[in-house]
Amino acid sequence: MTQHFSARFQNTWLVDGVRTPMVDYCGALGAVSPTDMGIKVARAVIERSGLPATDVDSVITGSMAQADFDAFVLPRHIGLYAAVPVAVPAILVQRICGTGFELFRQAADQIALGYAELALVVGTESMTRNPIAAYTHRSGFKLGAPVEFKDFLIEALNDPAGPVTMIQTAENLARQYGISRNDVDTYAAQSFERALKAQAEGFHAGEIVPVTNESFALEGYATRGIALPRKVEQLDHDTHPRPSPIEALAKLRPVYAGGVQTAGNSSALVDGAVGALVASDAYVQRHQLTPLARLVGAAAVGVPPETMGIGPAPAIRALLERCGLALSDIDLFEINEAQGAQTIAVERELGLDRDKLNVNGGAIALGHPLAATGVRLTVTLARELRRRGLRYGIASACVGGGQGMALLIENPNT
Repeated sequence: MTQHFSARFQNTWLVDGVRTPMVDYCGALGAVSPTDMGIKVARAVIERSGLPATDVDSVITGSMAQADFDAFVLPRHIGLYAAVPVAVPAILVQRICGTGFELFRQAADQIALGYAELALVVGTESMTRNPIAAYTHRSGFKLGAPVEFKDFLIEALNDPAGPVTMIQTAENLARQYGISRNDVDTYAAQSFERALKAQAEGFHAGEIVPVTNESFALEGYATRGIALPRKVEQLDHDTHPRPSPIEALAKLRPVYAGGVQTAGNSSALVDGAVGALVASDAYVQRHQLTPLARLVGAAAVGVPPETMGIGPAPAIRALLERCGLALSDIDLFEINEAQGAQTIAVERELGLDRDKLNVNGGAIALGHPLAATGVRLTVTLARELRRRGLRYGIASACVGGGQGMALLIENPNT
């Protein structure tokens, strides 16, 4: 096996997880700070678990965009306004689209090293609030010089090393793996169909906390909160899933002439947050908890930037090697659908059975709020393993710049 960064965890548990609905870009969550979305899910997962916030020893958060002027204190405010003790520290970490998995990895490391017995993990992202930014005008504007304000969100999707955009990396994989436009549209139609089915059955509702207008009070400090648009009283379901038959998807214009990627078969832009609690074995035993899943191991790898989307394949192989398992041992996979061609490339590279992949729909239908995605994938996977009575699942994502990350979990009830 080539060089990789991986670990196998010992008796580390995902106690529970909960998320906001994933709401379309410029939609009803568009004015809400990612800090406040993070506070919402932090409070919700603590309440759902029945555990006291005072037991939390560490707060580990992720948020990619500088989506508010108080972004520097996002991790600290999430902990404080979730009633975590003032003495408990908080940290912000990032591995772009793999950030959610990195949160779990760092929680497991902290528990193994004795820093914590119970960690609060929160991934939160406002794609809408990505700024229009300039990095060259601190000293002022010179007469006649270019004014360099740019859309941070669109610029962030470009890797200047190539230079290559994230969509172009998927097009590169489409050529390499012989993936046609019809292949990608067929995959996307299935993602929407599966997401709608899971939504209709109430599966996704089981991990969603409704979002309403509310205040987050903290004695002695300013009150924070969530204010929804007029006439919106509650958000309780994902807004992007919609009937998307292949005939409709086939009519969409490709991003690049002659390419396979369109707005309909790429991940949706959404806002949202996910919170989870990770505990040591001693804590679980002491409190007689029934955890959602065991965190078994994690792996991260590097791949060429121009084919960054293949990252989950070597990450999954590295993870299986580290944990002493074979691909055939894995019952379900959640692989982030950054782009349809990218996911199909990983599927073909590993020889995955599509009946085991993203069975409740993926980011094409549900959306990809960067730092929140890995946490959502893990919680969704754990819940589906439990529902089906299956043992092992892997959640994974490609990472811009040329990385892949994967997390292995086990259903404790098998």
